[in-house]
Amino acid sequence: MRILGVDYGDVRVGLAISDPLGITAQGLHTIINKGDERLALELSDIIRQYGVEKVVIGMPKNMKGEIGERGEKTKAFALCLQKVFDGEIIFWDERLTTISASRVLNSTNTRREKRKAVLDTVSAAIILENYLNSLN
Repeated sequence: MRILGVDYGDVRVGLAISDPLGITAQGLHTIINKGDERLALELSDIIRQYGVEKVVIGMPKNMKGEIGERGEKTKAFALCLQKVFDGEIIFWDERLTTISASRVLNSTNTRREKRKAVLDTVSAAIILENYLNSLN
């Protein structure tokens, strides 16, 4: 069963995919967000291509665990995705994910120019990996 990890953002959306056994996560790529409906259609193509049965979307929360404006936008996107995907959509707490992704990129000496392009993909992989680890 393949699972798609999504780091949703107003400008960029990072994507990651699990292996067929649902054990590990690997980054796919980052796509530009051109609106929720278009994004949902783009993701539906990826979902079909990889045979995805479940989508894990990072849910932005503040440090108190509350969902703010970003979280509400993420929920609105999930509603658009649900129109083209009949599988399960799971929200996963993404607090500190971007910080973790930045640390990974620092440890691999990723150049500043490339960092922006891959930060969201790495974040999506971390979100998905954390979800997969919770299943074990």
